[in-house]
Amino acid sequence: MPFPSGITVHPELAPYLEALPPYSDPFVDIAATRERFGELLAATPADRTGVRSRRYDIPREDGSALTVEVYRPEAVEGAEGAEGSGGSSRGGALPAVLHFHGGGYAIGRALPGQDKTAIDLCRELPAVTIAVEYRLAPEHRCPAGVEDCYRALEWTAQRAAELGIDPERIAVTGKSAGGGLSAAVAQMSRDRGGPALAYQSMCVPDLDDRIADEPDPVPAEHAPSPWVNSLRTIRRSWQHYLPEGSAAGDYAAAARAEDLTGLPPAYVVVCDLDPLRDGGLAYARRLMDAGVEVTVRNVPGAWHGFELHAPRTRLAREMAAHWTGHLRAALYPATAS
Repeated sequence: MPFPSGITVHPELAPYLEALPPYSDPFVDIAATRERFGELLAATPADRTGVRSRRYDIPREDGSALTVEVYRPEAVEGAEGAEGSGGSSRGGALPAVLHFHGGGYAIGRALPGQDKTAIDLCRELPAVTIAVEYRLAPEHRCPAGVEDCYRALEWTAQRAAELGIDPERIAVTGKSAGGGLSAAVAQMSRDRGGPALAYQSMCVPDLDDRIADEPDPVPAEHAPSPWVNSLRTIRRSWQHYLPEGSAAGDYAAAARAEDLTGLPPAYVVVCDLDPLRDGGLAYARRLMDAGVEVTVRNVPGAWHGFELHAPRTRLAREMAAHWTGHLRAALYPATAS
């Protein structure tokens, strides 16, 4: 399946692309999209084997509450801590990963106790994983969501001892919009003198609102499926996320930051057929130029979110293993032993 750019759909993914359901714009009716997403999650519950969780409400200045769900391994050798947590070294404390879900800044929130990515990371790293239920657009436009994510980081660092967390091994991660939020939170923590992050891990990150002005990397008339040409959906997400009538500010678009020095080591994974690919690669290059340690991976012949449709393919498993492996290496460096 060649495109004008010469890029093709990976042979392993071609059968899955052909079997995809009809494309539906999620922003036509956001409430309905959220409802359908919740029904899908309920029909495929997460495997919580070896993991337990507890929900917390973090107060905001206006009296409302930000909810986070803290996942932890049930049994880790040498575990200590106020809640029976613990882990590998440094007094029995575990590293922590704050997980910001994707969904175009408007959708994607997991059901209580059912954040599959957080559960997988909790079990596989192992780590205390905090799933952040940040406010969603368009009801809450930027900076509401990113401020919630930063608030969750501060709360995690402040309660590190109680949660059995090593405050020197805290990372942020997310896919798509969650990757953009991870990059923004890393910048906020640096600029505000907040908790030091050990790592920022960004999967197919949505970093730059200016993509709305760029031409389609895979024109719709040449795409084998609207799922591949998802630029129109990305544009719609930015229209809902940004404050009405204003340009990106308040850490809305991490790629707009002029200074990237002093940020934590980073991981960026992109996909060949993703309109976000070039923006992710450009941000990774700018981090490198700013002296930040960066690992970059490109998934050949894959589209944005392909792993949701083809989770058991070799390509999806390799991407997950690479991402998880580098996160584990960052949180369990050889010097920690």
